[in-house]
Formats: sequence, structure tokens, C-alpha cells
Amino acid sequence: MALSGKAAIVTGGGTGVGRATALALAKAGCNVLVNYSRSADEAESTARDAATLGVAALAHRADVSDDAACRAMVDRAVKELGRLDILVNNAGTTRFIPLANLDEVTDDDWRRIFDVNVKGAFQCARAAADAMRKTGGGQIVNVTSIAAYRGKGSSIPYCASKAALNTLTVSLACALAPLIRVNAVAPGFISGRWLEQGLGRAYERILEQTEAKLPLGRVNQPEDVAAAIMSFIAGPETITGQVLVCDSGMMIAG
Repeated sequence: MALSGKAAIVTGGGTGVGRATALALAKAGCNVLVNYSRSADEAESTARDAATLGVAALAHRADVSDDAACRAMVDRAVKELGRLDILVNNAGTTRFIPLANLDEVTDDDWRRIFDVNVKGAFQCARAAADAMRKTGGGQIVNVTSIAAYRGKGSSIPYCASKAALNTLTVSLACALAPLIRVNAVAPGFISGRWLEQGLGRAYERILEQTEAKLPLGRVNQPEDVAAAIMSFIAGPETITGQVLVCDSGMMIAG
């Protein structure tokens, strides 16, 4: 897809992978709506930085677990950017709970994590589909995780939600073909604020231990994952229903 003059929504776009993806799209000439739920300052900063690259960019607050908010976000993107061609479902949430601590997992954990990570991606895709069809087609890229395969991550509900998102990717690819392609990127460890906040003082130790075990010797930076996302968006138009692992070899490290 040639991106100049196209328009995209990036959920969770203010920080980390979302910010890197929004800026990568802007560099390619794509107008962008930067979605956020709580990171208002960061989303506004990302939108300003994208605008300096010569595209239209705006920040928009919406909780993707709220269907009406998803629809309103798409409506604003179409109104202010003129169209919608790309959706990157990057918004996600978790609660850091040791896997063996089953009793700490609450109903609220299951509800909130699945509402954002799975239902939110579905609702955004559903809201975006008609707008994409009106432009002749589009692309959706979901950001999942290798936790979906390994069963190890910040919590059991998080791992399960990412496995569900992988399946949702395939289901949506079937449902929205042929005009809309749907794929996903499954990162491993990503350096940055999200894990720093979740792991606290253990972050640096876990980072060093992880990199020592990785075949490629380093974890993902947000820009690495953004590049994987862009490989779907700007790459061959015959790929749909696929999940690309981006993990520096974590899956094969044992």
C-alpha cells in the first residue's frame, strides 16, 4: 500500500510501540489519529511530532473497551482526516501477577484485560470496517504477544487474552476479506516504560538476564515492533490472517 495521503488510527498511540508506529506512518506520508486512554500528554506530544513530518495528526481519547467510544473515534478520524485506511490495534492492558499465584487473579482482572485486549480490538475493527470499504479497502494490524504461545507473561489472563487476539486476527481476516486484510505482530520483551512500571526494581535485572539468553542478544525496542507492523502495511498485498513473531529469538531460546 502506498501510504502518502492515507489515514490511520493507532490505538494506545501515545507511548512505546504505538508512538513508534504513529511516527513511522507519518514518515511515510500517512495522516494519523493517535488514540489514548490515560496518556494525554504523551499522545498530544506524539501527534505534534507526527505533524512536524508534514501530515495531519491529532490525539483522541477513547477507551477501546467502550463500543460507542470506538465508533466516535472512527467518525472523528474520517471527519478530520478525510478517510480511514489503516487501523493498528495496539491498546492493551494487564496486571502483573505471578503465574503460580492463582488466587490473586480476580474476576475484574479477567474482565478488564479481555475487554481491552480482545473485545477492544474487535470493536475498533468493526467500527473501522465500513470506513475502510468506502476507500476501496484497508488494513488492520493487531499487536499481540509471544505470551500467546509460551503461556508466560505478566499474568495468566494476559496470556490468554493474547491467544484470543491471535484467533480473532484470523477470524477477522476471513470475515473482512477481500477488501480488508488483517494481520498481527507478536513481540517478545519490549524495552520501555510499560515493563519498567510493571516489573519495578527488577526491570534491569530481568532485562539483562533476558538479553543474555536471546539468540540475537537484545530485546525489542519499540521501533523494532513498529517496523514489523509496517512490513504488513507497506508490504505485499497477498498476506492476511498471519501472525508475525518479533522476539529476537525468544521463542527458540528454550
